[in-house]
Amino acid sequence: MSMSAGSDDGEPMMEMNTTPLIDVMLVLLIMFIITIPIQTHAVKVDLPVNSKNNAPQVDPQKNKVTIDAAGQVAWNGSPVDEVTLRQYLEQTKTIQPEPELHFQPDPQARYDQVDKTLAVIKRSNVGKLGFIGNEQYRNDF
Repeated sequence: MSMSAGSDDGEPMMEMNTTPLIDVMLVLLIMFIITIPIQTHAVKVDLPVNSKNNAPQVDPQKNKVTIDAAGQVAWNGSPVDEVTLRQYLEQTKTIQPEPELHFQPDPQARYDQVDKTLAVIKRSNVGKLGFIGNEQYRNDF
């Protein structure tokens, strides 16, 4: 069995054998991966505490969602964010019979905020929804 170590005219082979170098690099890479310490950092988040005493309750008869001129959404007079509004709407669906939901935006409220709030109400599939305050526009048309 013969091996070719160069050309036929007796010149030395000019190519370097890189297999041992690759093997050493792979071993070093594995050693570095194993010895790297695990990152154990944590982000501290202050989560709200559910309190039954100060949370506005869902009224079993009727509930009112209002939007003031500044765009603040309120549930039965208490300011709420979109997530809390969704939670209250889900609670109303579990009550039998389903309570009425009155929606009353301020005339000066931005349409964008009113539209977002109506979209949240529509996605929650509330069965009884009434608009409050539209009677003031009855004589305008």
